Amino acid sequence: MAVANFKGGSGKTTTAAHLAQHLALAGYRVLAIDLDPQASLSALHGFQPEFDVKRNETLYGAIRYDDEQRPLSEVIRKTNFPGLDLVPGNIELMDFEYDTPLVLASKESGAVGRTFFARLDEVLGPVADQYDVVVLDCPPQLGYLTMIALCAATALLVTVHPQMLDVMSMSQFLQMMGDVMSHLKKAGGTIRYDWVRYLITRYEHSDGPQTDMVTFIRSRFGRHVLTNPMLKSVAISDAGLTKQTLYEVERRQFTPATYDRAMEALDAVNGEIEALIHKSWGRS
Repeated sequence: MAVANFKGGSGKTTTAAHLAQHLALAGYRVLAIDLDPQASLSALHGFQPEFDVKRNETLYGAIRYDDEQRPLSEVIRKTNFPGLDLVPGNIELMDFEYDTPLVLASKESGAVGRTFFARLDEVLGPVADQYDVVVLDCPPQLGYLTMIALCAATALLVTVHPQMLDVMSMSQFLQMMGDVMSHLKKAGGTIRYDWVRYLITRYEHSDGPQTDMVTFIRSRFGRHVLTNPMLKSVAISDAGLTKQTLYEVERRQFTPATYDRAMEALDAVNGEIEALIHKSWGRS
């Protein structure tokens, strides 16, 4: 499952982190992959990208084009959540953005360059039976890293903050993604999603313009918008200051009503996504 958007600040990494942890707590075997060179997902799970993740210890080590490529299993790390493993990220991931156009332009690259979009799908193969769900946290840009994630995914979750500029940015992202995907399909890419959904994030019920924007989004995308929005919450933002999620902080650190309201919204969103996963598996 790819969690993506073109614009930063849409709650993408926060959504990916809480979703992966929710599924792990529910008993699923989960692999989270940080494709963002900023590596916020890694930091939320206790891996400081500048110090704890060395050279060739990110996803780049598994998808690179040279002789230093290594199996994905060698860069997977355990987290403090039983059942949740992580492929951490750091700035090294940008090398894939630089390498890929050079490989595509090289006459010697052959099929390796022409099928770059299948690179993530290929390296996931040997570890696929070890996990029930793979959560892909994409960078906030439609580069090569996002492309390989979109091609490997079987489900897509697009996060959107209900503000005019954010919705306009998302529209541009969708248009660009459609153009890119059509070209990748012509090149032999197999892109088939069990479901595509839009998640309203950082939503404030008391904000009139936001409510109007949510109504507009639902009128345009209909059932593809998740029923439950993720509320803007002091509990989640404050937990992030200490590189924690809502599943890690203690309730007594906040006003009980604040914590309970955030947890209720979080469980509703993740429960809805879990139901979509079950449906794609053919389960009730």
